[in-house]
Amino acid sequence: MKKKNLDSMVKIVLLAALALGLCFGPSCTKTPEEKPSEQPEASQPETTAPEAAKPAEPAESQPEATAPEAAEPAAQPEATQPASDQKLVPVDIILPKPMFVGTPQDTRVDNLEKPLGKPRPPFLAPEGTTNLALNKPLSGSDEEPIIGDIEMITDGDKEAADGSYVELGPFVQYITVDLEKECEIYAIVAWHYHKQPRVYFDVVAQVSNDADFISDVKTVFNNDIDNSAGLGIGKDKHYVETAEGKLIDCLSQGSPKGRYVRLYSNGNTSNDLNHYIEIDVYGKPVE
Repeated sequence: MKKKNLDSMVKIVLLAALALGLCFGPSCTKTPEEKPSEQPEASQPETTAPEAAKPAEPAESQPEATAPEAAEPAAQPEATQPASDQKLVPVDIILPKPMFVGTPQDTRVDNLEKPLGKPRPPFLAPEGTTNLALNKPLSGSDEEPIIGDIEMITDGDKEAADGSYVELGPFVQYITVDLEKECEIYAIVAWHYHKQPRVYFDVVAQVSNDADFISDVKTVFNNDIDNSAGLGIGKDKHYVETAEGKLIDCLSQGSPKGRYVRLYSNGNTSNDLNHYIEIDVYGKPVE
C-alpha cells in the first residue's frame, strides 16, 4: 500500500511539474514577441515627427519672401516727391493805397468771413509766377458799362479813385479775361470797389479753355448761398472789399489749367450795380 501511495505521489509531482513547464514555456516565448512589436510602434512617431516638421520650414520661409513685396509700395511715395518738389516763393502782388481803415460792424450779411485784423500773409507760388492778366483782352456781359471801359480792368491801375473803376449794370454780370494761351493758374486776385467797405454778392470765379464756358469749366470760388446766379450753391464766404482785394487760392485746388478766367457778381450791399477795378491772374503758361 505504501508503495502504491508513493508511486501515486511521484506521478502527481511529475504531472504538476509538466503542467508548470507547459505554462512557463508560452509565457517565455511571448516576451520576446512583444518586445519587437513595441519597437515599431515607438519608431512610428519618430518617422512622423520629421514629416510634421518639414511643412513648417516652407511656412517660415514664406513671410521672408513676402516681406520685400510689402516694402515695395512704401517706396512709391518717395519716387513721387520730386514731381511736387517745386520751389515756392512769395508772389509780388502790388497793392493800392487803402481808402478806409477797419471794417464796419453793421454789415449784416449771411456767411460773412471775419476780417484778419492784420495784413494778409504772402502768397507762395512756384518760382517764375507772373500776373498773366496784365493788359490782356477782356469781354463781359455788359458791353456798354455805365462808367469806364472794361479794358481798364487789366490795366494795372488798382486805385479806388474816380476814373479807376468800371461800373456794370444791375443783376448778374460777368467779366472774362482772355489769357491768349492755356495757362496753369495759381491765384486770382479781384478788386471790385474798395473805396467803401462793401460786400458783393454771388461772387463766382471760373477757369476754362472754352470761351463760352459751356464745357471744361472749373469753379474755383463761389459764395452764392442760394443759387441766385444760376451757377450752383457755393460754400465760400462773403467778404468785405479792401485794398488787398480778394485772393482766390487756386494752387491748393490743383492749379487748374485754362485760357479764360471769368468772374461773376450780382450787386452789393450799397446798390444793385456791379463794379470792377482790377483783376490779376497769377500763374505760368503751359509749355
